[in-house]
Amino acid sequence: MYRIISGKWKAKKIAAPRNFDVRPTTDFAKEALFSILDNKYDMQSISVLDLFAGIGSITFEFASRGCQDVTSVEMNPKHTSFLNSTASELGFSLQVNVQRGDVFDWLKKFRNKKSFEIVFSDAPFEMEEKKYYELLSLVLNNKYLKPNGILIVEHQSRLKFDHPNLIDSRKYGNVSFSFFEPNKEENTEITDNQE
Repeated sequence: MYRIISGKWKAKKIAAPRNFDVRPTTDFAKEALFSILDNKYDMQSISVLDLFAGIGSITFEFASRGCQDVTSVEMNPKHTSFLNSTASELGFSLQVNVQRGDVFDWLKKFRNKKSFEIVFSDAPFEMEEKKYYELLSLVLNNKYLKPNGILIVEHQSRLKFDHPNLIDSRKYGNVSFSFFEPNKEENTEITDNQE
């Protein structure tokens, strides 16, 4: 079970069926994260990509706060149908676009198609470190982030990233959020017009 912290459905509790193997972001960590994001973005005018969406703790937090464009990628069919039915029940069907698929395959398939202000990833905690780096590379090198965008990776606190785009890391008990900025646009203008 998790709680929507703020917005239209503030304090709404969402309970998943018992047999779901999920680990929603704790209220404490989620509250801290959204206070950072609320200071940086106008929730009603951004688009969000939620990777490993699970049962929607982050997806519905954004939707509740007025975000009109949330894409949620989740592989487990039980979770995707729960996401769809919950979105419909809360009146978020037009805001939330649930995509069923393996996150890595999905990122490869849709590269350079759409950019987001926020890409959030809450991969299973047991995911290997090298897969985290593959994820960073897929998001950062395929224009998934707008120039003012941010990639947020939720992970076990014992995992420490060494990456040039890492700009901040916040620790909340055994959970940490690492924040990555987009790649800088390369200046590719050719200056050969000196006649």
